[in-house]
Amino acid sequence: MRRTNLAAIALTACGLVAVGATIPGSSLGAAPAGPATPGSVTVATATTTTTAAGAASVPGDDIERMGIRVTGRAKTAAVTKVTPITYHNGPVMTAPVNVYLVWYGNWATNVSTTKQILTDFTTVLGGTPYWNINASYTNAAKVAASSTVTLQGSTVDAYSLGKTLSDAGVKSVVSSAIAASKLPADINGIYVVISSSDVKESSGFVTKYCGWHTRATIAATDIKFAFVGDPTTQGLSSCASQTTTSPNANPGADAMVSVLAHELAEAATDPDLNAWYDAAGSENADKCAWTYGTTYKSGNGATANVKLGARDYLVQQNWKAGITQGCSLTA
Repeated sequence: MRRTNLAAIALTACGLVAVGATIPGSSLGAAPAGPATPGSVTVATATTTTTAAGAASVPGDDIERMGIRVTGRAKTAAVTKVTPITYHNGPVMTAPVNVYLVWYGNWATNVSTTKQILTDFTTVLGGTPYWNINASYTNAAKVAASSTVTLQGSTVDAYSLGKTLSDAGVKSVVSSAIAASKLPADINGIYVVISSSDVKESSGFVTKYCGWHTRATIAATDIKFAFVGDPTTQGLSSCASQTTTSPNANPGADAMVSVLAHELAEAATDPDLNAWYDAAGSENADKCAWTYGTTYKSGNGATANVKLGARDYLVQQNWKAGITQGCSLTA
């Protein structure tokens, strides 16, 4: 959920397989490509059996946080189902997106299973039907968010700020990597600080949220950055739908993949927190948090819903904008 004073909300599971209500008086602003109908948006209302949870919000801050996997949020599912996402005139990332990973903490070995799973996912994400859902989001000139995502670089930060990071500390980690020329200052970049399982994030990792994204001016550049932590030893069930088995036999890493997908999708379509969100402040991935659509069994018996490259993953759905809106796994 983007910066707001609202309480955390409950998000319903929904898909594009059924047509729901038409909402008079709503508008998409600068609409996505397609035959927009002014004043009317149709929102899909098909439900799934997956337990849904909302996004956490810290009053007055400028960080969008993905809420933990719990129920009982303040807003009812019935209201969320028929709430369209709309455009608020801010930029979207229309140029090819460059992802930079900052491995914070104990990532000493290059053969770390967790590190490899997240690297593989980021490497193959661009151009997939899943990522291309973001192409339904446009800027004021009706140019769509880019279908290209490339892992452009990574660096390791071995506890420069200790084993507890604050929100400001995450920003400092990104700023230090850029200042030391370990990573470039890239206006088309999304910098993701990925913490090892022994690193705490003091503002509420695994108790309030599973990850977040925001932006800041760093090196005179509008830098988009995010935090994704390893929940394995701190509260796995708060951030993982599967805690004993998972598609890549690493429940912590597989949980992180879904959070990473969430944050990258939101950073691309609402990079400065002033572009696409709904009336409750929820961005595209927030509206589908903890919903998975059609699933299948991977080779080890775990639940998955997409195969990207050589791996199966269970990733949350993303919200498709346009005249008909709803959660989906494909563009």
